[in-house]
Amino acid sequence: NGAICIQPCSPSFHGETSFVCEDRKWQMLSDACASLDVQSLFQVRKQLCTDFGLTCNFLQRQTLLPSKHFGAGNHSCQADFSCIVPDIVSSPAIPGNIADIVELLKKISVLLSENVTRGKMKSYSMIANHILNSSIISNWAFVKDRNAGSILLDSVNLFAGKLLLRNESESIQEPFIATKGYSIHRNTSGKSFDFSMEFNSTVNITGHVVIPEEELLRLPRASKAISVAFPTLGAILETKQPDPAFVNGMVLSVSLPEELQSILLTFEKLNKLGQAGAQCVGWHSAERRWDPRACEVRAHSGSAVVCVCAHRRRTYSSFSILMSPAAPRSPALDYITRVGLGLSILSLVLCLVIEAVVWHHVTKTEITYMRHFCLVNIAASLLVADVLFILAAIVHNATLNHQLCVAATFFLHFFYLALFFWMFALGLLILYGLLLIFLKITRSVFLAAAFSIGYGCPLVISILTVAITEPKNGYLRSQACWLNWYETKALLAFVVPALSIIVVNLIVVIVVVVKTGRSSVGEGFKSQDLSSMIRVSKNVALLTPLLGLTWGFGLATIIDSRSLAFHITFALLNAFQGFFILLFGTLLDRKTREAIRMNCLSSRRKWGLEK
Repeated sequence: NGAICIQPCSPSFHGETSFVCEDRKWQMLSDACASLDVQSLFQVRKQLCTDFGLTCNFLQRQTLLPSKHFGAGNHSCQADFSCIVPDIVSSPAIPGNIADIVELLKKISVLLSENVTRGKMKSYSMIANHILNSSIISNWAFVKDRNAGSILLDSVNLFAGKLLLRNESESIQEPFIATKGYSIHRNTSGKSFDFSMEFNSTVNITGHVVIPEEELLRLPRASKAISVAFPTLGAILETKQPDPAFVNGMVLSVSLPEELQSILLTFEKLNKLGQAGAQCVGWHSAERRWDPRACEVRAHSGSAVVCVCAHRRRTYSSFSILMSPAAPRSPALDYITRVGLGLSILSLVLCLVIEAVVWHHVTKTEITYMRHFCLVNIAASLLVADVLFILAAIVHNATLNHQLCVAATFFLHFFYLALFFWMFALGLLILYGLLLIFLKITRSVFLAAAFSIGYGCPLVISILTVAITEPKNGYLRSQACWLNWYETKALLAFVVPALSIIVVNLIVVIVVVVKTGRSSVGEGFKSQDLSSMIRVSKNVALLTPLLGLTWGFGLATIIDSRSLAFHITFALLNAFQGFFILLFGTLLDRKTREAIRMNCLSSRRKWGLEK
């Protein structure tokens, strides 16, 4: 495994093919076999050197062309290098040829990008279009240089940025690459400037560029806006994300004056079937990766995504949208979440009302006081967290106010942590009641310890998380008001405490099962065995939602993230958690039921006397 084998190409090709051994089989690693002889294509005359202010020796050295093609009598190629286009577009787009064409386009963009006329841009686009054809995209996987796609993108952007505009606009359209240029001016009419990039003959997809009116006011003079659209390049550029995200729209490059700082981009989705969360991203030209910090989602529908992107010529000039297949979306999940949260909120309100009514009846002993005190705080924390969950979704969908999203995420993080830490406090209280029978703690000591655990620990974790990650713009994820994962792993500040508490509370449940089932050990009566099993099952059912063990099913969605069944199970158990707390924590508690019955009887007597 891992051994490399290099073989020469067949006689009609030049180059080599590399293979790697995987699972006792040779797998192709790269294919540098090329049939296209780029060095023999460029037949230029001396005037070409004069037109671009270069010496022939310098041009020859930089493009690696043989000196015989720079002879004084060779006049076969015009200044727009259109003479090489027919040979290139008629060559097979195999990996070796793709690599040579990318290198050729790179050298043209560096050496011949002064005074880019329509003819030059047309020839350049035809060459690039040949290796961007949707039918040969799979060949890019075997190109030796893994950064070839990024090099192509940078080369096209550099060359197109020098495009000269005729009559204040220019448009060059090919099936798999389109270039448009417009003259833009300081806005005095109160309108934004917008234009569309469309592909109708091949992939049937559109993109829309909007320069807001406030941005146009920044222009000190008349300038130009150049945009290049690639419907297939997204499949070539590696996402380099830990999550299996894929580009689901065209790659849209925009060259704007330095004064303009942000633009509005609309991407039509290539795949409109899935409803997975979209992520607006910019291509980081230096790090050669998609960076979600460049853009934010303004609006998201089933067919398109609207992004607000920061334009920085040296860092971000190309943008697109990423979609993740890892989190399946379905109407069932959305329905369960909405219904579950609504029922959970109503159940938690009812739980708190019942606890307030029966408080004096059910807290007569120290241990029952402590239990109900934990239960009330669990219900209150989950109630606030559920309401904040809905508000955070509204804030993110309705506006892109960063400060509001940070505030919503901070309090959402805090109250969900408080929920888990109060569950942890309840677990410790159960252990105290089972194992430390003769150790008595006062109510004041309990309250101090419980508040320190229930609210103190979450507050410290929440503050540290936002203080460490927000200065680096790594606190929020781009597609929701929630903790970031891909860049800063801020989500670990929730996942690690939550999973740790789930493990501890699972141990508590095991201790309860062992203690309550011990009476049947060594006894031969089936009725006693059955009674013990019922008692154990009841305790497990009661404690599972109260101690947050249902959240442990989230591990299943990580192990198999594409399983809709796991996601539906997780959504059912947690969206309805408030209802489970009402049912198992309040309504099925014997003392609480007796207190409710006494209050009902008291109310009936009072009503009867009044009548």
